[in-house]
Amino acid sequence: MSGTRVFVTGAGGYLGSQLVKALAGHAVVAADVRECPPERRVASVRYVSVDVRAPELAQHLQGIDTVVHLASIVTPGRDSTREFEYSVDVLGTRNVLEACLAAGVRRLIVSSSGAAYGYHADNPAWITEDQPVRGNEEFAYACHKRLVEEMLAQYRRAHPQLQQVVFRIGTILGATTRNQITDLFEKPRLIAIRGSDSPFVFVWDQDVVGAILHAIRSDRTGVYNLAGDGALTMQEIAARLGKHCVVLPPWLLQGALAVLRRLRLTQYGPEQVRFLRYRPVLDNTRLKRDFGYRPRLTSAQTFDLWLRGRALRRDG
Repeated sequence: MSGTRVFVTGAGGYLGSQLVKALAGHAVVAADVRECPPERRVASVRYVSVDVRAPELAQHLQGIDTVVHLASIVTPGRDSTREFEYSVDVLGTRNVLEACLAAGVRRLIVSSSGAAYGYHADNPAWITEDQPVRGNEEFAYACHKRLVEEMLAQYRRAHPQLQQVVFRIGTILGATTRNQITDLFEKPRLIAIRGSDSPFVFVWDQDVVGAILHAIRSDRTGVYNLAGDGALTMQEIAARLGKHCVVLPPWLLQGALAVLRRLRLTQYGPEQVRFLRYRPVLDNTRLKRDFGYRPRLTSAQTFDLWLRGRALRRDG
């Protein structure tokens, strides 16, 4: 990686800030739409405030070898709209691609998601990278990741000089993680769907950083599932949390969510049943065999690490 100049989008986010710290001492430009506060800055890193949708993005990529594109809307704000999320996730990625080509960037590393596969009844028990991306229209994040991946595939064919590494990432957990998924685990009771194990594949946040660092150093290209070995069912998660798991038939949960959302008592609708029932379970064989990165923690170990961090936070 010596001599490589790296540009990171979404550098102020949960994952981006950790990656920037890991790149300390190298030639790094950290970009985010928000200005990085002085107390959070890494001394050797140059920080820029720029939107991934900005026409002038290519100017910031002059002399850059590798772009790590992390910017996307993972957890929408209360006032967010589908149109805004599309503009950042999809149009923003298109702008990054065009800026890379205009600036002569050699390598592009993109954080996609296992959600790109979609939540479907005919998903195989373990999904490999050969499965088509079918992110559901009803889930903005999954739909946008599908559209982004289709775009990336088009650019790979049309512009092979821009090397691509695409990670389809599982549920990221670390010692301090708080997001929509961990919010599910904080409920008094966990809900499972009758007839489905609702498995989760987790990946340690430091393994995501490690895989990206490997992609920066390596000349390997391609699309890779990024997850720890194994998976945990909702019942296994409940047991680790010491909570009761309520198993409901899908029709009952769909009806209850429809009523609760109409009453504005929940942000989730009936489509959430599909999210729980048909979760894509990521096979990481290609990541280990072909890309050459072996996650240091399994799904179970990653969850247990988050659980220990949660206990420490509760103890103050």
